[in-house]
Amino acid sequence: MDYLRPVKLVCRDKRTHCVRLIKVTAGDTRLAADKLRVGIIGANPDRGWAMSAHIPALQALPQYDITAVATSRAESAQRAAARFAVPHAFTDARQLAEHPDVDLVVVTVKVPAHAELVDAALDAGKHVYCEWPLALTAEEAEILTTSARQAGVHHVVGLQARYSPAISYARTLLADGFVGRVTSANLYAARGKGATEEMPGWAAYTLDQANAAGVLEVVGGHTLDVLEHLLGGITDLSAALSVQRPRYTIAETGATVEVTSPDQVLLHATLATGAVASAHLHDAKVGDNRTRLEIAGTRGDLAIVVAGGPQAAQIQVGEVKLYGIQEPGGAWRELSIPDSYVNVPRTVPALAVRNVAQLYTQLARDIRSGTSEAPDFVAGLRLHRLLDTIRRSAETGTRQPVPR
Repeated sequence: MDYLRPVKLVCRDKRTHCVRLIKVTAGDTRLAADKLRVGIIGANPDRGWAMSAHIPALQALPQYDITAVATSRAESAQRAAARFAVPHAFTDARQLAEHPDVDLVVVTVKVPAHAELVDAALDAGKHVYCEWPLALTAEEAEILTTSARQAGVHHVVGLQARYSPAISYARTLLADGFVGRVTSANLYAARGKGATEEMPGWAAYTLDQANAAGVLEVVGGHTLDVLEHLLGGITDLSAALSVQRPRYTIAETGATVEVTSPDQVLLHATLATGAVASAHLHDAKVGDNRTRLEIAGTRGDLAIVVAGGPQAAQIQVGEVKLYGIQEPGGAWRELSIPDSYVNVPRTVPALAVRNVAQLYTQLARDIRSGTSEAPDFVAGLRLHRLLDTIRRSAETGTRQPVPR
């Protein structure tokens, strides 16, 4: 099947654009043979999400080749290029996006910079993978979504928890009636970040709600996306937000930082199916860091469970296990995940890397076939609006409808 794909081209004056339609054949063997060339913005060579998840995921996948990296300093960009054996290094994200050896731009920096960097990639007519949260606000996310549609490129937001094999299998079981009609869902997510009342300097920006990187945005975004992915959309909700640890000490300097980002999120919601849901999400848990999404139905129950260290207990990065009950009064039993739900080479490490790799696998499939199965900016905008509804309910003390 042939389709026309619009490609935004940047004219020589760098200010105006034109759009050219190119004919692409879905399943074209030439496209299938070519590797997608990736430029990563935020490829810190010493730490960070790009180094720990994106780069090992891409290096393990035959569909991709990392051709460019960018950081804010020339020295770190050059070190990243050398460490990861990448030919091109940049300090200017726009130059990376415009380079002819880059097909896909990956944005893995702090949230406040997302909009500018995504815009640079879209202006260059390149596919974009932006980490979650997509933007600082729903309004900013809406602008990016409109720009991505107009650019005619593939756009993906990093909601990789959907691609955990256990969660994909849970979705199949729910569709096949394992629990019968879903009646309720209960979500609990606790991570140990901040339990010592000290915070490393690089993480202090998450304490300021203006940076949109706290427990509501990160833990809430990823876990509530999984809940909706499995059970359908939330139609209305009531919520409460709270700051229980109002200040932290910066570990390296001893300076005190005031906290404005909530560390407690409580939620009661109704799903489109009529089922009800509740959630408690929080930071600074001293022990027993874990995530548990328990789904009850008329014939049985499912439980999606993640346990681990202070950060590994998060659903998007931890090892997800699946448990089920189908006998009244029965005990939980762990369910084996069929091998067919792992769509990446066995050499890909488990935990965070595998889920990211599985999302990249779907993105490559989408680009080559013209489909749009991976979570795109539209999904990101929907999630931003859900988080806004939680904030609005907490501010007003009233139940709120979720915009569709």
